[in-house]
Amino acid sequence: MADPPPSARSGAGESRLKAPGTTVPNARILIADDEAAGREALAEMLARWGHQVVQASDGNEALKMATESPPDVIVSDLVMPTLNGLSLLRALREELPEVPVILLTGRGTIDTAVAAIRQGAYDFLEKPVEAQRLRMLVERALEKQATMQVVAALRHNLRHNGGERGFIGQSAAMQRVFQLIDKVAASRTSVVITGESGTGKEMVARAIHAASPRAERPFIAVNCSAIPATLIESEIFGHERGAFTGADARRQGCFELAHGGTLFLDEIGEMPLELQAKFLRVLEEGTLRRLGGRSEIRVDCRVICATNRDLKEMVADGRFREDLYFRLNVFHIELPPLKERREDIPLLVQHFVDRFRADSRKKVRGASQEALQALQAYDWPGNIRELRNTIERAVILCDGDLIEREHLPREITGSSAAGSMLRLSVGMPLREVEREYILFSLQEYAGNKARTAEVLQIAEKTLYNKLNRYARNGQRDGDRGGSPGTNGARPGRMNVGK
Repeated sequence: MADPPPSARSGAGESRLKAPGTTVPNARILIADDEAAGREALAEMLARWGHQVVQASDGNEALKMATESPPDVIVSDLVMPTLNGLSLLRALREELPEVPVILLTGRGTIDTAVAAIRQGAYDFLEKPVEAQRLRMLVERALEKQATMQVVAALRHNLRHNGGERGFIGQSAAMQRVFQLIDKVAASRTSVVITGESGTGKEMVARAIHAASPRAERPFIAVNCSAIPATLIESEIFGHERGAFTGADARRQGCFELAHGGTLFLDEIGEMPLELQAKFLRVLEEGTLRRLGGRSEIRVDCRVICATNRDLKEMVADGRFREDLYFRLNVFHIELPPLKERREDIPLLVQHFVDRFRADSRKKVRGASQEALQALQAYDWPGNIRELRNTIERAVILCDGDLIEREHLPREITGSSAAGSMLRLSVGMPLREVEREYILFSLQEYAGNKARTAEVLQIAEKTLYNKLNRYARNGQRDGDRGGSPGTNGARPGRMNVGK
């Protein structure tokens, strides 16, 4: 596996993703403002929060400094001489599209700042700048940038992990599968692929064919469970005209169509017992007779079979021929379920996001850390097929850059259809009810304060003020030996520093 680019390996990026919502120190922040006093005040605040700050006195200087040594975040005044904040933003979108830009605006330029957001600015702050709001915006911008670094690393890995085979996997389990594919591809040996439904058995068969000397010849896939029993013999072996009612023309079967190439029979365990002897004869002798035919037809094709059933058990029960089982099962590849290769889920998610973004013309570029955590915690009974459908749905629902937890089905996030239940005591003061409901909602949305404020239909600033008040009150209650509150939430210990 190729290493990700240095930006994707940065320790800062990893720490930001591991602890969303916490203070991110040591970020490099560029401040662009022609007013020295305001610029110095912002620099002092950001340095006090642990960031490395560089300053530019106008837009041209800021653009030069940013392109020579890209910062993690840029905070720029909107009104500056020579090159204003909006022109700087447009230039930065060309040179450094991943670096978030926060604009500072006076009351008379708010409409311009809103327009700038449509052109790619991360957000804007109204002067005079509130320290708490600045801190929150910078940290959220850093978290998003760190997520985008992971998205870039995932895309890099996609180009180097299984892409040439048509499917994705960097886990040890999938690396073993790739090794088996490489070993068996060059031969004409029959292969049986087993695994749960949705694990990608047909893709493995196609990968074997693509890596084999038969790659330029046909690959014919047949699902034995999807063909009615009355038609499966004709479908596989072909028929002559008049062989049965409705057979008004000769038709080649799948064996003939796959001549020189590969025949893939999915759900081989569903093949009727009476046809298995005829199938074995074709494998043994390399000849077949069409339904209703009299002459033998020579065929040369490699046979790959797949099943999610236990063929040994079917042999013991008399539902599958033992001699056919041994003839087919020369080389066995077992695909692991997705829950046993969870480390591949971020790669698969990014693969599907890129595919469906192009189809839907959305701007979504990846999944947030909270969404990825939920996806990796789920057991995926439908495996990759279920993951694919989940991401297709999430891309349709997502209107931003990242898929969030709320874009995922409730069975994955663990939320019930009716919503989670909060128990409150009768006689509890209204202010206590409000506090418990807000803290409970914050927990339900995994600490995502922006999403919590949106659901509660209050301003983010209002939510932060309330959380800060709960923290102060909780600390005083702790000093007095009071109760920390219900539902296991300790307001005095909450991280509300954003």
